[in-house]
Amino acid sequence: MNLRNQKRRARRAKAADLEASFAQQEKRAGLLVTNELEKALADCKAQVERIAQDCRAKNRRFRDVEFDLENDRELCLFGLSKEDRELRPADVQRVTKIFSKPSFFVDGADSNDIVQGRLGDCWFLSALSTMTTAKGMMEKFCVARDEKVGVYGWIFFRDSSWVTVIIDDLLFTSIPKFEELTQAEQGLYHRDKDLYNTSARKGGKSLYFARSAQEGETWVSLIEKAYAKLHGDYTSIVGGYSCEAIEDLTGGVSTFIPTKDILDPDVFWTEELLLATTDRLFGCGFDTLDSTRSGNVDLTVNGLIGGHAYSVLRAVEFNGKRFVVLRNPWGDSEWTGKWSDGSKEWTEEWLPALKVLQHKFGDDGEFVMEYSDFLDNWDLVERTLIFDDTWVMANQWLQVTARAPSAAWSYGDISFTVSIPAPTKAVLVLSKLDERYFSDISGNSCWTFDFTLFKKGAKELVARSSVTRLWLRSVNLEVQLEQGEYVVHVRLDRQVNDEVQEYYPGNCDTRKFSRVQTERAKSQSIASNFKPSEVLANVPIPLEVLAGQDLTELGGKAVEAEKRLKAAEAALKKSQAEEKKGKAEGAEGKENKTKEEPVVEKQAEEGAEEEVTITVVSETTVAKTKAYTAKPKGPDDGVEGLDADADEGSGDEGGGVDAEEVDLDDIPASLADEDLGLRSDAGSPVPVPVPVPGPVNESNDGSGSDSDSYRPGSPMGSGSGSVAGSGYDNDTVVLGLRVYTSKDAPAVVGGQLRHEMKTSLAALTSSAL
Repeated sequence: MNLRNQKRRARRAKAADLEASFAQQEKRAGLLVTNELEKALADCKAQVERIAQDCRAKNRRFRDVEFDLENDRELCLFGLSKEDRELRPADVQRVTKIFSKPSFFVDGADSNDIVQGRLGDCWFLSALSTMTTAKGMMEKFCVARDEKVGVYGWIFFRDSSWVTVIIDDLLFTSIPKFEELTQAEQGLYHRDKDLYNTSARKGGKSLYFARSAQEGETWVSLIEKAYAKLHGDYTSIVGGYSCEAIEDLTGGVSTFIPTKDILDPDVFWTEELLLATTDRLFGCGFDTLDSTRSGNVDLTVNGLIGGHAYSVLRAVEFNGKRFVVLRNPWGDSEWTGKWSDGSKEWTEEWLPALKVLQHKFGDDGEFVMEYSDFLDNWDLVERTLIFDDTWVMANQWLQVTARAPSAAWSYGDISFTVSIPAPTKAVLVLSKLDERYFSDISGNSCWTFDFTLFKKGAKELVARSSVTRLWLRSVNLEVQLEQGEYVVHVRLDRQVNDEVQEYYPGNCDTRKFSRVQTERAKSQSIASNFKPSEVLANVPIPLEVLAGQDLTELGGKAVEAEKRLKAAEAALKKSQAEEKKGKAEGAEGKENKTKEEPVVEKQAEEGAEEEVTITVVSETTVAKTKAYTAKPKGPDDGVEGLDADADEGSGDEGGGVDAEEVDLDDIPASLADEDLGLRSDAGSPVPVPVPVPGPVNESNDGSGSDSDSYRPGSPMGSGSGSVAGSGYDNDTVVLGLRVYTSKDAPAVVGGQLRHEMKTSLAALTSSAL
């Protein structure tokens, strides 16, 4: 008996150590801009250094097999759709061939460096332009590089963690080879190939996509390529909001502010715009103009273009006037109203303001507006709050299966709990996954959501999020919180689009389809109730799992793991049966009452009225382990917590897995998320292959004009089409709550889902009436 107790104590201690270890790991992962960022930086640098050493040993420049523009052209350019493939680069060259003296930066990063190419990604380039106003920030994104070898390592923030992207220096160009010219074209160069190669095929203007206005500078083209790889392909980054790109670059949080909703313009000036480039960044735009009345498709508002993203560089007061300096990422096409370059307002008296505004005249895309004109001409201001190391983040993600679209628009399906240890300013962000990589197979539901915040146990509303645009990736709430427990209730809203393209291996490139499914599986694994068994075929095996072992060894381990899994499942079923038996014996005394209520008994037998709630708390990985072991029957089955002391209530006594039959060591390694290359509850990625090609959006007409790039009011990243056999349907969305607080008051976040709604909301509502 003593030996048995010693074994139990040892197992409990082991379980406690495991849980404490994970809690510590999760705590590190939650430090958005400190420990977690430092780890991401170190990992990225290590990858670049290893690649550079290997290339030098082989006397080769680096070629990225995962995003090879030359050999995998279509995969890098396009998503799953075989239509609208209008991007047609002429060639691929290394930066060392394009430029005589290439340099990553020429006098640092500047907003005037950025010139848009033949891709409709003005929203991303506008974000870059805005980012350059924050001194030294752009220099941080390319973590490490070896320009001679041609390897560049970047980090981006996605969903709730930093992601490393490694690229080579191959770029698409618009100038064909000499042999591909017509006879007449060759004649323009006196049929001199060397003359053609040293003139037409040299320089930044030969690049097909974005470039720097500074000749020889490469950072603009290379970060655009890295961002395209992050999301799968160049087409995937067509169309978006500039603030979402800033979020991807910084880990910040964006808010959409309609100018017509601003209550006090003076307060907005002093408490918002004047803080630009300190702890917040701004962009702006307005809806595409309707040209059907006039028939003029080139309508502008004093030179400003609708459906286009502009960046706010700075806000300045001078001589009692308020000015905003902005930039068009095209590098031209500026504001032509008051205070535009060379306008009559610029009298000799006001010329000194140019120095204060850090502005000079010229058709370079940068211009000045008076604050009143700024408010009158823009529909929407995008603000992104940037966090420093005085903040920490906690988060929880859940895979949600929503009720039918015709059900009541109501709260009650999803809630999160937030524990605050001390008074703090907090930013709560409810978001769905960044689906840009796999939008083609994300279903045909466009999701909008909002939430309310209550103090636990209280009925008074603390605050609620505001929705100023539909179909956004996230909504947020900034609020001052006292110490205590809080509850967040979520309300889902959606539009189902029936006119979508269904993607499956038969009607799209199967190689591309495989990559898109893989990226979706990796992203969805962030959910605490994620079920890897449903997507195992789409999950890559990290090299670290295979390292140093041949397939014979690994096969033997797999067989043993399968045996342990079956044993664990058998033990779990046994404990569940005993628990059910114990409950039945406890209910025996109520048999007479049950017989008097045959209607209730019948309902219970039919399962007509049943409500099940699952609870997942982000600090513990053991709950997730049990969920994997239990192999729930369906997508709505819940996750229960596994107590380290569960063995004391197991076996003959009922209640939990029998520790004598199933030790923690019996959990198959093949089911651990780190072995699957998945993401932990906290969202921190384990080593997995760098993302490779992905989704599709609308392509550009090749002119640099992208009327759909700003797209206010349209469903961004909503997905199109569903895939048979994918394990997910149009009713499923992965939602996460991120909570940013002061470092001195780190939050703890949990998540709860109502099981399949067998108890109607009407029944719950009627009890309150």
